[in-house]
Amino acid sequence: MTKERAIVEQGYDAMADAYLDYMDQRTGDPRLRFLDQLLGRLRSGSQIVDLGCGAGIPCTAKLAEQHNVLGIDISAEQLCRARERIPRARFTKADIAAVDLPPGTLDAVTAFYSLTHIPRVEHAEVFRRIASWMKAGGYLLATLSARGESDGMQDDFVGVPMYFSGYGSDANLRLLDEAGFDIVLNEIVAMNEPGGESSFQWLLARKRN
Repeated sequence: MTKERAIVEQGYDAMADAYLDYMDQRTGDPRLRFLDQLLGRLRSGSQIVDLGCGAGIPCTAKLAEQHNVLGIDISAEQLCRARERIPRARFTKADIAAVDLPPGTLDAVTAFYSLTHIPRVEHAEVFRRIASWMKAGGYLLATLSARGESDGMQDDFVGVPMYFSGYGSDANLRLLDEAGFDIVLNEIVAMNEPGGESSFQWLLARKRN
C-alpha cells in the first residue's frame, strides 16, 4: 500500500463518526440533486457500484432503495457503519483504484468525493477501468476537483491528515472523453463547510455505445 492510500485509510477510520457530522454541517451540498438526475435515467433493479461509499449516508442508502448496490471503500470503520445502516446493499473493503470487477456488467458507477483521494496521475486509468465495468450506455456520476492541478497533504481535515489530488475541470473532461464517456451534466458547485468554502466539479457521464 502506498503512503497516500495508507493516509486515506487511516484518516477515514479515525474520523468515522466525525465525518458524518462534518457533512451534515455543509450547506449547498448537491449530492442528492445530482443523484436524482442519475436515478431518473435508471430502470429499477439496476446494477450499481458506489466507489468510496463511506458510511453510505445518504447516497448508498438512496441507491439501494430500488437498485442492486455494491459499496466499495478502503476504510473498515466506514464500512462497518454502512453495513449497519444499509442492510439492502453489499459492501466490500478495497482500494477503489485497484479493485477488479467483471467487465460490461454495471448500469452505473457513482463516486462522491472519493476520486479526489486518488493520485491524479492514476485518474486516466481509473476512468478507463470504470468504463470497462459498465454496459454500453451506462452512467458515471462523479465528484472531481474543480481547481487547477493539486496534489498533496492537508494537515487537518476533520481532525486528521488527509491526502487530496486532482486536475482542473478541463482536464477532467478530456480524461473522461478519452475513456469513452460523453458528458451529460457538468457543473461546478461551491459549498459552505466548516472552515470555509469549497468547490467541486460534478459530472454525469454516459458510456458510449
